Amino acid sequence: MPNRHRGEIAADIGGHPRTLVLTLGALAELEAAFGADDLMALAERFGAGRLSARDLTRIIGAGLRGAGEAVGDDEVAAMRINGGAAGFVRVAAELIEATFADRGAAR
Repeated sequence: MPNRHRGEIAADIGGHPRTLVLTLGALAELEAAFGADDLMALAERFGAGRLSARDLTRIIGAGLRGAGEAVGDDEVAAMRINGGAAGFVRVAAELIEATFADRGAAR
C-alpha cells in the first residue's frame, strides 16, 4: 500500500495496480530530462500546468522507476490508463502533488 507521507501514490496503469514515487534519483532524472537547474526550477515547471505527452511519459516513467519498476519511457508511452490522456494527466498531477506538497514535516 502506498505511503503518501513518503510521496507514494497508487495508480492502475497498463491494467495493473502500481505504486509510483519520485525519489531523489527520479527527481535528478527529471531535472536532467527537463534541463532544470534545481528542484525549485523543476517544481516551477510542473506548477505552470503545461505538460506535453512526452512530459507525462517522463514523469510517470520516473515515478515507476522510483518505485522499483524496470520500465523505460517508451514502454510507459505504450501503456493504457482509464480516462486516456486525462487519466495520465491525473496520475502525473497526483504524483507531483504528493512529491512537492508541504505537509508541515519541518516543524
